[in-house]
Amino acid sequence: MGRPVRVPQPVRRIISLAPSLTETVFALGAGDRLAGDTDYCDYPAAAVNKPKVGGVINPSIEKIVALHPDLVLVAKSINRRETVLALEQLGMAAYVTDPHSVEGVLASVARLGEIIGAGEAGHQLNSGLRERLNVLKRRIGGLAPRRVLFIVWLDPLITAGRETFLTDALRWAGAESVIQSSQDWPQISLEEIVRLQPEYLVFASAHAESAARDFEGLAGLPGWRNLEAVQNKRVAIISDAVNHPSPRLVDAVEQLARQLHPEAFVEDQGNKKDKPETRPPAPDKPRRASLAGNPYGAFSGIQPAFEMESSCAR
Repeated sequence: MGRPVRVPQPVRRIISLAPSLTETVFALGAGDRLAGDTDYCDYPAAAVNKPKVGGVINPSIEKIVALHPDLVLVAKSINRRETVLALEQLGMAAYVTDPHSVEGVLASVARLGEIIGAGEAGHQLNSGLRERLNVLKRRIGGLAPRRVLFIVWLDPLITAGRETFLTDALRWAGAESVIQSSQDWPQISLEEIVRLQPEYLVFASAHAESAARDFEGLAGLPGWRNLEAVQNKRVAIISDAVNHPSPRLVDAVEQLARQLHPEAFVEDQGNKKDKPETRPPAPDKPRRASLAGNPYGAFSGIQPAFEMESSCAR
């Protein structure tokens, strides 16, 4: 953000004010140094048991101070400038992240590793994520991108703007958004979507099976039934990991690519048939499966892609 930040060394106690930053700290192998996080930090499971400092919009400065952190990690996308200023006035180190692309997320992960004294872990994590993206690029780089609509919220209908990390994640997955807005989270009309006719609708959900069932309900709603994607059941449901600019973003990119371009992964499917079937691992903890304020009964499991205390369960 262009601010000078003096970070005490070594960094022994960290407070995270965003779920994405909490995930990153754990991914860097520094979860034992996380002294506190927010009420919305629930991944991995160990994050749930960390001391809480409140929400992402209005965390308790008093609780942060009481935990004696060496460093407070802040995300510009969901935390407020006033919080950073309050921490600065108290002489506390507050480092702000603001990635707007998949590349930016990876760079941020590596930089955070350096700042907290986990540089080698950050380098290895960064290298592994980049290699996975390179493999994906070799598979689908020559394929025509699918025209998609990523639905962040149903009522009002909100999607991701062209400068967000979410829209860049779509590109890495072999897709392009039918909405090219300069706003980060533009509100659009259903009439406009019907006019644009995206090939696929893309949702992020913690419960893919229930979300798929709920998708059937759109066919009976006015306007939605005029979408060819709804009529032909062309929907891609991916992990809600895509909502966070953290290392798990690459997982969601791979999932989406497989759903939009299955022809590029035929060989993998064949190999799976030769292997004994195994059950997927159980989730770390039950996820909240409702959208506060969502008037639709359908898609009760869909999580919004931005985190707002006033309306979001994450």
